[in-house]
Amino acid sequence: MRVERESINFKLPKPLADALRGAAKERGTTATDLVIQGLHQILEDAPGVEVSTEIRLQKIEENLQQLWSNTNGQGKTTKTENAAADSHTEARLTKIEEKLETINNRVAQLEGALIAIQRNGGASNNRQRYRYSGNPYNQSGRPPQMQPLSEEKLAWRLNIDAATLQEKRTTLTQEEFLKWSKDHDSRYKWRFNSNDGLYHPVEN
Repeated sequence: MRVERESINFKLPKPLADALRGAAKERGTTATDLVIQGLHQILEDAPGVEVSTEIRLQKIEENLQQLWSNTNGQGKTTKTENAAADSHTEARLTKIEEKLETINNRVAQLEGALIAIQRNGGASNNRQRYRYSGNPYNQSGRPPQMQPLSEEKLAWRLNIDAATLQEKRTTLTQEEFLKWSKDHDSRYKWRFNSNDGLYHPVEN
């Protein structure tokens, strides 16, 4: 149905008129059609004013376009925010893992140091007990005197076998045997006593 139109002369502020022409150009229509659309939106409930199907469809299309733009913008924002949140969470997890690894390494070092201290402390306590109270025959604090040894025990001390020790004792003179035994024992020389069959220590 053709709509009858009537010419009405009115003046608009220049900025508003410029904006109206720009909006009409963007939409591919005329400034008059935009004014009519605006009047329909304002006066659609007035008696005798009917909004054409074309104008209603155009209005619906504009609303849908605006809704799509808002939804798309929110989607992009949400994706960006989610990506930023994931990146931040991953960075925090990496830092936490690095801190845990550092703590584990530190704990391992402390455990090793504690074991070493316990070992050293135990050895020191054993030496102290042996020196001061562990030996009833050593109340002076001096190390106990080395006792005579059998041939097997002296051979073990000199890190040789009993046959070699016996051979050296029988083939060397007493002085040579003392010198030879000194070369194998950093603390004592050894002299064989035929009366008891033992080797007696002689301090170097």
